[in-house]
Amino acid sequence: MRHEVWGATEGAPHVDRTVDRTVATADAALMDPESGAPPLDGLPRQRTTSLAPSWSVGAVPSPASAPSPSVGPVPVPPSVARSVPRRLPRPWLLLPSPLGTPFTLAYALVLVATSLVAEYADPSFVHVLHQASSTDVAHLMRDPLLVLVASALWVAGGVTSPYALGFLLVLTALERRTGSRRTAGIFLLGHVLATLATEVPVGFAVLVGHLPGSSLHRLDYGISFGVAACVGALAGLLTPWPRCTVLVVFGGSLVADLVEFADPLTDWGHLMALSIGIGMWPVVRRWQRARTSSRPAAAVTASGC
Repeated sequence: MRHEVWGATEGAPHVDRTVDRTVATADAALMDPESGAPPLDGLPRQRTTSLAPSWSVGAVPSPASAPSPSVGPVPVPPSVARSVPRRLPRPWLLLPSPLGTPFTLAYALVLVATSLVAEYADPSFVHVLHQASSTDVAHLMRDPLLVLVASALWVAGGVTSPYALGFLLVLTALERRTGSRRTAGIFLLGHVLATLATEVPVGFAVLVGHLPGSSLHRLDYGISFGVAACVGALAGLLTPWPRCTVLVVFGGSLVADLVEFADPLTDWGHLMALSIGIGMWPVVRRWQRARTSSRPAAAVTASGC
């Protein structure tokens, strides 16, 4: 930006020093006040204000000025932490509930009512009720459907017996895994088949003369056959160690009762009912898979309504 003025002497340029001083003053005004560096040639005037230490929105820091990442775990945002489900023990699921296990709850209330009748009613009246509900050969030949249902309304030994506690825990767990109708079907199947398997041989034995005629009126009632079948079915839905524990403990107690030979027909019926439940493992496992796969679909349908 230097202006050359040609003077009177031909061929010798004359430099205007006033213009040079003006340009130098303008260049000094464009100098960076911090670094003192001259402006770049051919570029517009640069801003004289220094950049703030903090970055503005949309600014990309240079590698030299970017802070180095600190070593340590990346903190999880609170919203993400709240979305992670926590598995806490829920002991109340061991007991029946109106929505989760309606069949077990309703059946348990019926058993409580009949147990109170057996506990506080007149003993002779209770004996008549038990005799009318017995699944002996004589009643099975006259009213098979009636006595098969009526015999399952009583708990031998009352609500404090081991089978009453087993009824609550086993049927609750089985119903939560397979559903109400299927649990009722397993219970009824074990109750009916084990009863017929023990009473039909008694009828043939009386017919051929190996047992007296009084065996046709043998007192037989209770929920033990149905509970044993449900124990066997539930074992197939457990992991290996709990499954083996249930089968060894419960099956061992049944074998011990059979060895005592106090009531061999009933003891054989318990083992048969347990075997019926074990034989249903492929079916109950398929039911559990179908029930588990239907729960997400039902949740999505409910959320879309």
